[in-house]
Amino acid sequence: MKNEAIKILQKKKNHILDSWLKLQISDESLREDLISSEDVRMQSEELLSSLISNLSDENIGHPQSNDFENVVEMLSAISISRAKQGFTPRETGTFIYSLKEALLKVLSEELTDMEALYRQSIAISRLLDSFAMSTFETFIKGREEVIFRQTDEISEISTPVISVWKGIVALPIIGTLDSSRTQVVMENLLQAIVDTESTIAILDISGVPAVDSLVAQHLIKTVSATRLMGAECIISGIRPEIAQTVVHLGIDLSNIVTKATLASALKTSFAMLNLEVNKKVKAQTNYQ
Repeated sequence: MKNEAIKILQKKKNHILDSWLKLQISDESLREDLISSEDVRMQSEELLSSLISNLSDENIGHPQSNDFENVVEMLSAISISRAKQGFTPRETGTFIYSLKEALLKVLSEELTDMEALYRQSIAISRLLDSFAMSTFETFIKGREEVIFRQTDEISEISTPVISVWKGIVALPIIGTLDSSRTQVVMENLLQAIVDTESTIAILDISGVPAVDSLVAQHLIKTVSATRLMGAECIISGIRPEIAQTVVHLGIDLSNIVTKATLASALKTSFAMLNLEVNKKVKAQTNYQ
């Protein structure tokens, strides 16, 4: 037989829903630009129905019960969705903590036995706190997925290979060069060499904030991979501070062509291809 607290919650489900919705809507953190009031109501009603219908004397104090599997799955879906929509952890946490407040409020109004009220309030609090922790964990996973996807997208965008001349490609590198990004750089560069049949590749590191031994090793690996494809590699953007750092660290770049600017690297590329670019002088016309 169900205890009095569970009977109260089932009987007052609509009242709890209204109270819960008011708490959510009145909260300043609710992002109406990210979720509509109708969506909030639908999510709330579905979750509350699942929770109350599965409550029993045996599981009310046991959040890990299989009876709440559907509730946890719904919370996970909501958390991931809100993480991808741009909600903050606090905004997402308000969803479940406001439900806890609505449930406890109804119990305090309906239960006259103080001992039973205390006991059932502790059980409900333990249950909802566990759901909240699950919600936060799922939210973090969802946010990490968003960050990883954005990182990959930014990495792709920030490593464009440009065909600057027939037989010459350039890859301007902006930002820090780590192992994962070096892999993207090499893949893009090598594919561009194949697609354009280029024999010279320019790596411009003007946008790299600093060069240490690790970055230098990544550059050397990229140069080696380029040479294996039958193309020569030129590194441009060697600023004075980078040159000093390379010398100080004892990094050997003597077998690699390096230039201070991209323009200088392009000029060297022309010379290597036996190309000459001349400025066209416009002929002057004499009028009588």
